Amino acid sequence: MTKIHARWGWCALVLMAGMNVAHGKPLAMVGPWEIHSVDPASNGVFFTRMQVAETLVEVDSQGNLQPGLASQWSHSEDGLQWRFTLRPGARFHDGSEVSAEQVAFALQQAWRKPGVMTSAPIASIEAHEGALLVTLTGPFAPLAAVLAHPSTQILAKGAYDAKGEVTQVIGSGPYRITRLQQPQRVETERFDGWQGPQPAISQVSYLTVGRAESRTLMAESGQADIAWGLDPVSIRRLQQAPRVSIVSVTLPRTIQLKLNGADPLLKDPAVRRALSLAIDRRGMAAALLRDPEMAATQLFPPTLGEWHQPGLTPLAYDVKAAQAALAAAGWLLGADGVLHKGEERFALTLRTFPDRPELPLLATALQAQWKAVGVDLKVAVGNSSEIPAGHQDGSLQLGLYARNYALVPDPLVTLLGDLAPAGTDWGVMNWQSQAMEQTLARLGKETLPAGEAAALRRDIATTLQQELPLLPIAWYRQSAAVSRELKGFELDPQERSYRLDKLTWSTQ
Repeated sequence: MTKIHARWGWCALVLMAGMNVAHGKPLAMVGPWEIHSVDPASNGVFFTRMQVAETLVEVDSQGNLQPGLASQWSHSEDGLQWRFTLRPGARFHDGSEVSAEQVAFALQQAWRKPGVMTSAPIASIEAHEGALLVTLTGPFAPLAAVLAHPSTQILAKGAYDAKGEVTQVIGSGPYRITRLQQPQRVETERFDGWQGPQPAISQVSYLTVGRAESRTLMAESGQADIAWGLDPVSIRRLQQAPRVSIVSVTLPRTIQLKLNGADPLLKDPAVRRALSLAIDRRGMAAALLRDPEMAATQLFPPTLGEWHQPGLTPLAYDVKAAQAALAAAGWLLGADGVLHKGEERFALTLRTFPDRPELPLLATALQAQWKAVGVDLKVAVGNSSEIPAGHQDGSLQLGLYARNYALVPDPLVTLLGDLAPAGTDWGVMNWQSQAMEQTLARLGKETLPAGEAAALRRDIATTLQQELPLLPIAWYRQSAAVSRELKGFELDPQERSYRLDKLTWSTQ
């Protein structure tokens, strides 16, 4: 067996757990995200961010894999058998043991549902001599990264009903749920059975507040200690507020436009390139995001490291070139100011949602910019679920959203789904490239020399830049308003955790 990783100083941490811990006051957070489900397959990230549930594998700020509920892992020489040794003494919030049998059960439930685990060629998941054994049908280098995804979080047996569906979140993290009112509110308290240092803040609440203006007022007045999902106007206002400070970090996330490649108006790559040329990304980033550096010149942001390609010809803004390309494709401007090809009008509907407050603003800007080249764009602002629903039933033409390419620490795992022929809810739609499929599969199956792997990643980025099945709009900077009474706050650039266990009150 080839050993992959082992590190956790639990003895020292357990000794610290009984040391002086200041209780302090409860911590109140507000954000735009609804708690629409307790199922890890659809909303697992919320409960890992709240540090209620854990995954086998964790990730540090640089995206490197670290021990989670697994203290170490290894695989056979042929890469077909992986063994995960569990952290000794770990307990769920109901007091039950984090056993190999329960870990296997939880992962089996995740495996049977559509999601990231289906990207791995898994043959079986079972407990074996106190460890977890995962057997594959073929080599898959990023398996450990897959088991860091929030949808693979490990819950206690009592979290599931007789059919294996999750009915409550019973995790093993430093906080446990005391009250859950879907879709708006969750309250947690410090878990005394946590093996690590006990958090200084004993109680935390999260409240869904839809309007950015309301979240801003709550942060200003002290009703909220941390406010997430701020729009640029709110950030500028709060920068002058005496009670709060603004903390920001650039994320491996891209605001992008999903296109239906089977739609008659969008199936031609030349038309997609023309639509891209009609987008003033820098102007939008400067005016709406107040951050011109976030204008996306390619799909993968610089924060994705080896996937970002500085040598790619950047996506440009050129209205005349866009008009010429559309005319060459047979689209002529009619008396109504809209492009026509015979009896067909160039009219599209874009779906987006307000969970991230900048999305409707960017959609409205796109509407105006495309009108300048004769595209009649209707913007429909609704629920985030409408984009996946439109993907599934084929009715979606365009969808604007922000995609996190590092929710699995190895972006390859996300891309294996997003760029597959069938696409995913948040990936391509009715577009495929056989060459790209082969390249992605090779990256997943083999451990390649660094130079060869880099060349394959460059090929993928180049194809996406030329074909544009997804139109990058902007890269993403996350900001939060934080009470000046809080100490130790920092944003996780991987968006995995709110790091609540590191916080203290300045009066403590």
